[in-house]
Amino acid sequence: MKNRIINVKAVWDEEAHVWVAFSEDVPGLATEADTLEQLIEKLKIMIPELLEANGLLDNNEEKFFLRLLSERIEMARIGM
Repeated sequence: MKNRIINVKAVWDEEAHVWVAFSEDVPGLATEADTLEQLIEKLKIMIPELLEANGLLDNNEEKFFLRLLSERIEMARIGM
């Protein structure tokens, strides 16, 4: 069986100071966490639950791979 890769995008919310995650591969996925590490742990729990709730799990599927694409914009100055 081919291994499934779930693509998740994480964007830093500067105002709330949290990482916000969403995915077109997982209907209903929207969550946030203070760090990327915390976000990954939440996603490992939430994604299988949401896939099952949406009837998107293959009966033989035991695992999946999570591809987290993160984006954070920071300002840097020359000559600091």
